[in-house]
Amino acid sequence: MQEFLIPGFDLEAFVTATLAEDLGEGLPGGGHDVTSESVIPADARFSGVMDSRDAITVCGLPIAAAFFRALDPTMKIEILVAEGAQVLPGSDLMRLEGNARAMLTAERSALNTVQHLSGIATLTRQYVDAMGETNAKLLDTRKTIPGLRLLEKYAVRTGGGTNHRMGLWDAAMIKDNHVLVAGGVAEAVRRALSAGVKDVICEVDHIDQIEPALDAGATRLLLDNMGPDCLREAVALVAGRVPCEASGGVRLDTIGAIAASGVDYVSVGRLTQSAPAADIGLDFTPIA
Repeated sequence: MQEFLIPGFDLEAFVTATLAEDLGEGLPGGGHDVTSESVIPADARFSGVMDSRDAITVCGLPIAAAFFRALDPTMKIEILVAEGAQVLPGSDLMRLEGNARAMLTAERSALNTVQHLSGIATLTRQYVDAMGETNAKLLDTRKTIPGLRLLEKYAVRTGGGTNHRMGLWDAAMIKDNHVLVAGGVAEAVRRALSAGVKDVICEVDHIDQIEPALDAGATRLLLDNMGPDCLREAVALVAGRVPCEASGGVRLDTIGAIAASGVDYVSVGRLTQSAPAADIGLDFTPIA
């Protein structure tokens, strides 16, 4: 199996920490799966099939495999679909064969991860499809679960979206509170540029903030909570000088008109903030 890599993400550390949490490592009486140890013989073996109960965009199977291999390095694992594949209900995603206790202990951590990431990828794909035949790109935001940002942004990419800035370090985003302290969008942009920041995204709430932000040197405009008509006016005023991003009030039933306004990007916080988990199961069969 090809090595699974996400820049900056430590798969081994993630798997170790997640399993330790579920096993209660370091807690009184913790450190083991009391149910499996008391019910399942140590040498028992299972075969298993992970499948989707819904139509989904698949994401996270290599991570799920890592959970099982952490507890049974000899486990036979066959990943049946590629990351980003769109599958129908009832589709088999992964086959397993190995130590029964290891499978049962790793099951929930593996499923939680695949369900969450596939849910994000599935919702992302729905938004991408709803944008229709436009040139706009779908962006995520920093509205991620603490500790899971790299994984969640990976899921957005897997679903066909594009990542916004990864954190507070890789671009400046000047929002209303920054403007309030600085005294205006132009002064806020100038301060960021004078500090040596290369990428300066400036949020504008009103059309009359556009020219001051551009004159000060903003490299992208975030057009906040503007309807399609106002977005078209803003895009015409910017006239291609910098990329424009629409944000706020974006839903599946509104993103098509927003994307058609001519903006370069549309950002959606709910991709990572509130995507429903995909319905994925894992069924085991004892091996005689």
